[in-house]
Amino acid sequence: MSIQKEKRERNPLLRRPIVNQNIVDFMRERQKPIPGKLGEIVDEGRSRDVPVIPHETAVFLDFYLGQTTPKQVLEIGTAIGFSSSLMAKAIGESGHVTTIERFDVMANHAKETYEKLGNQEKITLLEGEAAEILKTLEADTYDFVFMDSAKSKYIVFLPEILRVMKKNAVLMIDDIFQAGDILKPVTEVVRNQRAIHRGLNKFFDFVLPHPELKSTILPLGDGVILIEKQVDTVDLSTLQALDEKYRTAK
Repeated sequence: MSIQKEKRERNPLLRRPIVNQNIVDFMRERQKPIPGKLGEIVDEGRSRDVPVIPHETAVFLDFYLGQTTPKQVLEIGTAIGFSSSLMAKAIGESGHVTTIERFDVMANHAKETYEKLGNQEKITLLEGEAAEILKTLEADTYDFVFMDSAKSKYIVFLPEILRVMKKNAVLMIDDIFQAGDILKPVTEVVRNQRAIHRGLNKFFDFVLPHPELKSTILPLGDGVILIEKQVDTVDLSTLQALDEKYRTAK
């Protein structure tokens, strides 16, 4: 079984947009398509059911980075290299993207994408487990981080991501609503989705009330959150209590 097929069967929620379908259709059909070779790559990926960010999220990401022009960007979850290529284009010649991918098949797809687009000099692909690679990255390095990886791991990766972010840097995370299932009691969630449910709710419990983090949630795709790191070093002490809370949760 391919990674893509296995992923779809394991997480059918990815096919259920959180926003009214008519609004989703409007955002995807009326906003400008991605132009040129990059547009061809994303169209090909979607036609083959390869996981890429939805059009409305891509349009927002392109617009946001074009306005803020970060110099150093970090991505967790490369897939076929579409989003990293989109970001490399949006931030201009003086910026650089570093992206992390754990699956060989996806990393190889990404390398093919970069070769087609000729943007290899603007993107560094790090292959391996994000939990290990993040520990090797220098602190206070990145102006913007985009994370679209295993949903249950968002809270696991967060401490190291905050460490490598500069003060006032922004973290954007995709697919945070689990098609609305995050609002249900965990006992009402399909058993093989409960780790994601717990991980996302633990993530929200830490991020949303945190006095040193400023966040906003956008109903794009299956939900997007942007988080600003407002201090040099974020206090992680509340994570210990959350670890205990979710360790004992049924």
